[in-house]
Amino acid sequence: MRFSPIPRTAAGRDALVLAVVGIGLWMLIVFLNINDVWDGLLSHQNLLELDELFDVAAFTGILGFIYAYRRLRDLRLEMQKRSQVESEKEWLANHDPLTLLPNRRALETLTSQGVNSQSDKRYVIYAIDLDGFKGVNDLIGHQGGDLLLRAVADRLQQGLPDSTVYRLGGDEFLVIAERQEGVDAGQAGLQLLKRISAPYDIGGMTAEIGASIGFALYPEDGNDLDDAAHCADVAMYVAKRSGRNHVYGFERIMEDQVLRRAETELALKNAIREGLIKPYYQPLIDLRSGRLRGFEALARWQTGPNNYVPPGDFIELAEAAGLIGELSDSLLRQACRDAARWPEALLLAFNISPTQLLDRGFVEKTCALLQETGFPPKRLELEITETALVRDTETVIAILTELQNRGVRIALDDFGTGYSSLSQLSKFQFDKLKIDQSFIAGVMSDKKQEDIVRAIMHLGKGLGIVTTAEGIERNQQLEFMKDLGCDIGQGYLFGKAMPADQTLDLIASFSKTEMQRKIAG
Repeated sequence: MRFSPIPRTAAGRDALVLAVVGIGLWMLIVFLNINDVWDGLLSHQNLLELDELFDVAAFTGILGFIYAYRRLRDLRLEMQKRSQVESEKEWLANHDPLTLLPNRRALETLTSQGVNSQSDKRYVIYAIDLDGFKGVNDLIGHQGGDLLLRAVADRLQQGLPDSTVYRLGGDEFLVIAERQEGVDAGQAGLQLLKRISAPYDIGGMTAEIGASIGFALYPEDGNDLDDAAHCADVAMYVAKRSGRNHVYGFERIMEDQVLRRAETELALKNAIREGLIKPYYQPLIDLRSGRLRGFEALARWQTGPNNYVPPGDFIELAEAAGLIGELSDSLLRQACRDAARWPEALLLAFNISPTQLLDRGFVEKTCALLQETGFPPKRLELEITETALVRDTETVIAILTELQNRGVRIALDDFGTGYSSLSQLSKFQFDKLKIDQSFIAGVMSDKKQEDIVRAIMHLGKGLGIVTTAEGIERNQQLEFMKDLGCDIGQGYLFGKAMPADQTLDLIASFSKTEMQRKIAG
């Protein structure tokens, strides 16, 4: 055991003082020969056998010294334990307990200290965000997700062994590596991406994820490591916007792009929460009878008089920003309340994002919303695209089957524009096929488009599935689809998307004779 020269505790100081006093008294007794004088006195006086009493006192003093020593040792051990606990607390505060990597606090400590301005070292900082981790985590469970994150951490450390890898939270990582002469940072980033994207064996299951990686150079892109790390994060954000598995190096123009994107995201978030994005409704017409069969709800974000944000822009942004669930819930809630005022025979068609169908709680959320609004499940028709089916076919089909069991209808939207159409039709019984408007637009001028539409119609009839033609804008298109036996028509020829109050006016003025005349004409 190592002792410090000067005791740091009150007990240690007391022991030192007592030892000094004891040694001083002992030296005084020896110098003055007090022991002999005292023995003579006791032998002449023979007072109450005081010599034995002093023997007891001496023995007690020795025991007291032993006790004090042991007590002092215990206090020192306690101090060591406290010091160890403090060290462990400091380590835990600066490390991620799952991957054992340094965390965001450790990074902040490093960047706050700065880099020695006299140092000639150069660094590359990689900001990494995993693509598809949430879907895999939902599929294999949180325990499997934890194992996957550990595996990713190991691969990052192995890929850049002379670097420091940080886990910033969730599925975000950051790597600070000293730059090597002749090594291109972009190529090294691609190799890192390749390593991350290779399949993982998680408890006997194969899992695949991707990554969006942005990198920045120090000192070229930042005055300090903190600034360079921010630049890497900006580049990663741009890479993530570009899709899965991209590596981008930082450029100054990216800051303006990210700032505008952040401002738009904030405006979108406020618009969702303030109910500024509303459902508009486009009529669905029975091509045989001319009857109104229902409406499809389409999102509209009006930012000013006659000024609308294109749905494709803000829907994509909502998906990228993780706001699509909140936006969809808000729109569906409004749409169900509006549709509850329609005649019971009319359906409400509503589009679902592929991202939502990876949420295992989607069925319960949807049914709870229907119960809240009092809208019957049998009058709701959810439209999904083929993109949703190819992400995680088994999970999506399980969700769709449960929705159908609850009474909700399922339509396959934009049929023919996705992937593995026939394969998906063989695995799930849809209630409706919607022929994409891109095919309808070309049926009168492109023989191939016409043949494709004919083939889709034959397929729908063979499977006993209701068919809908989207984008009917001209009478020639209407006549062609009627001749093929298409069930439902939708498009500008019948009406554009309209606010909820106008649907009531349309329903009130709508008559079978008028629509039959329009269809026949």
